[in-house]
Amino acid sequence: MFLIVGLGNPGAEYVNTRHNVGFMTADAVAEKYGFSAYKSKFDGLIAEGKIAGEKVMLLKPQTYMNLSGNSVVKAALFYKILPENIIVIHDDLDLEVGKIKTKLGGGAGGHNGIKSIDSHITPGYNRIRIGIGYPNEKRDEKVVAHVLGKISKAEEEAIGKSVEIVTDTISILIKEGVSSYSNKLGMLLYIS
Repeated sequence: MFLIVGLGNPGAEYVNTRHNVGFMTADAVAEKYGFSAYKSKFDGLIAEGKIAGEKVMLLKPQTYMNLSGNSVVKAALFYKILPENIIVIHDDLDLEVGKIKTKLGGGAGGHNGIKSIDSHITPGYNRIRIGIGYPNEKRDEKVVAHVLGKISKAEEEAIGKSVEIVTDTISILIKEGVSSYSNKLGMLLYIS
């Protein structure tokens, strides 16, 4: 069994913001693979489905980004899902808009949602990072405004394409592991 976690913030004011690309991707996965309707559980919204013949639980924590780990650990413990079968999808300031990187384990890179998850479970889970780019000014208040800001018209196509690529290829990560998935992403992004 796998747990896919899309990170974001609940509430209408955060819809279509850069920080919510994890939620957007989770919703795209749910739609593409015909998951059940979301239910409220584990301080989040959870849906069930199958990808590549594997049972998958899809979670959108509703705790706000900084407390995402509270929701993830509850779901992981309940379903007895090991960290290597957890996939967390989130935004990344350090990647250009539309770029995608994946890895198993590692540091939080300043991402508060990842810091929260790391504090509740071992960092040895899979991460899919979708680039949202850095604001022109690196002052803290500019970074917060950028992350919580709406996706601009100029970014829509690139971020939408990233969400589509992750959705279409996530079965490779589930079937073959993070190395094969990274290679496939690299080829797709090189071609596009």
